[in-house]
Amino acid sequence: MAGRLTNLWRVWKMARTLARHDALFPAEYMTLMSPRVRFLRRVLGSGRVQDGTSPGGRLARALESLGPAHVKLGQVLATRPDIVGSDVALELEGLQDRLPPFPSAAARAVIAAEFGRPVESMFTSLGEPVAAASIAQVHSAETSDTPARRVAVKVLRPGIEEEFSRDMDTLAYAAHLAERFSSEARRLRATALVRTLAEATALELDLRMEAAAASELSERMAGDEHFRIPAVDWNRTSGRVLTTEWIDGIPVRDIERLKAAGHDPREIALILMRTFLTQALREGFFHADMHPGNLFVDAEGRLVAVDFGIMGRLDAGMRRFMAETLAGFLARDYVRVAQVHFEAGFVPRHFPLATFAQALRAVGEPIFGRPARDMSMAKVLQQLFDTTRRFEMQAQPQLLLLQKTMVVVEGVARHLDPEFDMWEAARPVVEAWMRDQLSPQKQLREAGEGLKALGAALRELPDFVRNTQAISLMLAEGGLRLHPETAKEIAAAQLQHTRFSRLSLWLVAAAAGIGAVIWRLF
Repeated sequence: MAGRLTNLWRVWKMARTLARHDALFPAEYMTLMSPRVRFLRRVLGSGRVQDGTSPGGRLARALESLGPAHVKLGQVLATRPDIVGSDVALELEGLQDRLPPFPSAAARAVIAAEFGRPVESMFTSLGEPVAAASIAQVHSAETSDTPARRVAVKVLRPGIEEEFSRDMDTLAYAAHLAERFSSEARRLRATALVRTLAEATALELDLRMEAAAASELSERMAGDEHFRIPAVDWNRTSGRVLTTEWIDGIPVRDIERLKAAGHDPREIALILMRTFLTQALREGFFHADMHPGNLFVDAEGRLVAVDFGIMGRLDAGMRRFMAETLAGFLARDYVRVAQVHFEAGFVPRHFPLATFAQALRAVGEPIFGRPARDMSMAKVLQQLFDTTRRFEMQAQPQLLLLQKTMVVVEGVARHLDPEFDMWEAARPVVEAWMRDQLSPQKQLREAGEGLKALGAALRELPDFVRNTQAISLMLAEGGLRLHPETAKEIAAAQLQHTRFSRLSLWLVAAAAGIGAVIWRLF
């Protein structure tokens, strides 16, 4: 009971904060509100904070004032224009994940506690924080190795796990209440959204996961001479501390410094776009937070990315879908793009393919013939998703994160080169991926994998036939009987196996029981 009252109080405070920023029941929608909602709006004190921005901007400011967990919620909502609308999602893109730094002494205490030894035994120096966000902050340091190395040390905020846990409980309770009283909240699956946020945040709160993401992406992109990832120092990395090599580079946002150092911003824009698409299409694993603060150019002119807390994955089917969609738009083959959607099962079959292709033409044709600066790939993808929703296409979380990242990458590339042609930059990557997928070598590899799987199945076929015959005989004799020792082994296995294994055992038992019933009936 006390926990419920606590959550109710926190939900009330959250609603008051949203209302004061006029983000809960925005004045712009007053004419659509029922008298009851208008009364509640007055009770909550809506609109007391006046900042002259749009509803989406006010929502962003309100979430920032509520704290780190709510900032993360806003970042998740920014990837879901299907829930909040394209205009609000765009405003939420500007959420500032920044907080004042916590004392260096507290950071040193976290490091010492994590490794069980003095900080001086690992770092000869640990500077003041150079960046601070909602979850962690970064320090410059020198290792105690000989020779010493300059490194970046990322440290979780003290108590952040407990704070997030408390706020997640409150958000989950608010979502539960919303679904209880609102059919719209049920349609949008508010509790599932909060659960997704909680799962994503749990990964971000374990810095070993970020280290693993950096390591994996570095391996996948090892052959790319234009892009690199800071090396992870695993000996100085734990759940609450991440240590990587220090990057001496120029931020991509500083165009004048880039030019002064002899770097061509137009070339960097090209590298950025092609690197991102290579990660997404070829590797199916991409950096999903490529804003200007996370991108640098080193002395050799290589693009360097940092901060791997948010990563995206595309499975093979989704990569093929994305590549063929982009290739179809590049070729202005709207029928093929429509077919790709139907083949993936994204659009229900009761819609005519020709009608869907016509809707895609309405998205694609306006961009061709325009100057390069007006040909926004991110805008086309957004219009594509808006169109597919009209044809009952369910939101695909993988693609939404890809589209969100595309918006950011495109914005950085435009900053570097206002005349940048996104489509021509993408063409070589998309075409190379298509050639690889359709090459004889690729087809032979897939055929070989299929034959290997078939061979394994054929090898197991005699045992399967014998087992089937034995089970049939047992059923004919009055039912499936287990030897007492076998029953004991299954019981022991239930205690030792994973949850999935236990489920499999019970499914087998259930199938056997159903089989016995069917045998008796027929």
